[in-house]
Amino acid sequence: MINKVQALCAITLVATAISTQAQSVGTNTITAPPLTLSPTEQEIQDIKNPFPWLSWGGDLRIRNEYFDSALSLTTESRLSPLFGSLAAQDYFRIRGRLWTTITPVENLSLNAGLAAEPREFMEHSTFDTYYNGLGLQWRYGIFDSLNVQWKKAFDLPATVTVGRQNIFLGDGWLVGDGTPEDGSFTTFLDSARITVNLEDQMTTIDAIGIIQDGRPDGWLPTLGPSTSMGGDPEPYLLTDQNEKGAILWVANKSIPQANLDGFFIYKNDTRINSDPAATFGDNANIYTFGGSVSGLVDNHWKYMAEGAYQCGDKQDPELNGQTAAPNPLLAPSAQTKGYRDLSAFGVNARLTYLFNDKWNDQLSLCFEYLTGDNPNTTTDEMFDVLWGRWPRWSEMYNIYSYVQESRVGQTANIYRIGPTWTVAPFKNFDFSASYFALFADQAVPTRDLNETLNPALGIPASAGPFSTTGTFRGHYFQTIFKYRFSKHMTGHLWGEWLLPGDYYVSKGLIQFLRAEVMFTF
Repeated sequence: MINKVQALCAITLVATAISTQAQSVGTNTITAPPLTLSPTEQEIQDIKNPFPWLSWGGDLRIRNEYFDSALSLTTESRLSPLFGSLAAQDYFRIRGRLWTTITPVENLSLNAGLAAEPREFMEHSTFDTYYNGLGLQWRYGIFDSLNVQWKKAFDLPATVTVGRQNIFLGDGWLVGDGTPEDGSFTTFLDSARITVNLEDQMTTIDAIGIIQDGRPDGWLPTLGPSTSMGGDPEPYLLTDQNEKGAILWVANKSIPQANLDGFFIYKNDTRINSDPAATFGDNANIYTFGGSVSGLVDNHWKYMAEGAYQCGDKQDPELNGQTAAPNPLLAPSAQTKGYRDLSAFGVNARLTYLFNDKWNDQLSLCFEYLTGDNPNTTTDEMFDVLWGRWPRWSEMYNIYSYVQESRVGQTANIYRIGPTWTVAPFKNFDFSASYFALFADQAVPTRDLNETLNPALGIPASAGPFSTTGTFRGHYFQTIFKYRFSKHMTGHLWGEWLLPGDYYVSKGLIQFLRAEVMFTF
């Protein structure tokens, strides 16, 4: 299957190179004329906006993804009983979306969107209810947005949005994706948001309330069944548990060299307990206090630094000995079926040098530290990224490779440091390359995968693919090619590789490759 992926990547690269040469001629010497729409583009705009009070649009995203050992962390079934024999994955994801905005009166709008993403598996799947499946997985359709928005509410500089909506705060470190389990199929949060824009003070205040059901049909019916058709009690999930929350976020941009953000986030988790065989998630009350500072200094240096502290309590069955056997990775004194006090913190920083040349060269140095849980204490020290479980810096590692250590995208217990180079040598073409040295805060991943701890499944309790003695996660590499073919078509080639360190038992190369084309109407 890797040959097919390589061929697809090569075809896309050739198309990119030809288009680049054709479009880059004279770009540095010819001044673009004022923008005017072509007859075709004007017709498209007229179709998308047939009435002053109605607009609509859509897109189609086609992805081919191949990865090897990214989820299993090994090819040995004894180390990864659930995924070891399915280490290689090769599949297409075909996501289609339609959306519309209806504005019956000024400043009041109704926004709605539908999405569906069938998947075609060329290798036996490791995914949700389609585990070990082959061929086409139709999945379901879902409203990925459905909300009412009121601008200038009560004649104040405020916007009120109530309903299903996408919310992305700051750089998305802690608030960026409310549906991590469906893998970028959707990202919404069912919530109410009030945004106050104080222009004279250059300050924005967001107050948000969240009530998120873990199941796709928890609030609204899906188009087609969102539970297994094969008798598997596990349904498709949007997230691991039912979640409620409150966010207060204040951003001030009055000083260009020091933009300031401060935030308080409360998140309540409640396990999904509809069936003893279909129980997921944890119970938790998490209080997060933090802030960030960012800015541009001297036209060449750009920086960002953010940090957060968490307290509260959490009852996590994957840690607390609630499986059929006690967790062998925890000291006996740390075993408990009750809540544990939470005390954790994280920092995330980036320093960028802007060359300000015709290729828009930029060189960044990134550092991130998220605490891990000490297996010898009754306190839970593992940082929780809340609604930040999306591929902020890696499509492979901080999404798939954390499944056996915690959950999809539940990045924690990590030091990450390294450079990223980005460049745009031609019109509509962008390239980036990254290297990160990855370390673990704690050698023991206390949220080890359940079946590696469960003798009832015929599997002896073990640490699975983790050594529990080393803290070097490995050398991580990433390259991304992006190209805009036209206003309505974009594409990219994406590659990631990890050379595992002594944190893992297996030392074989872990890799991820993706080719994508996106059509937008």
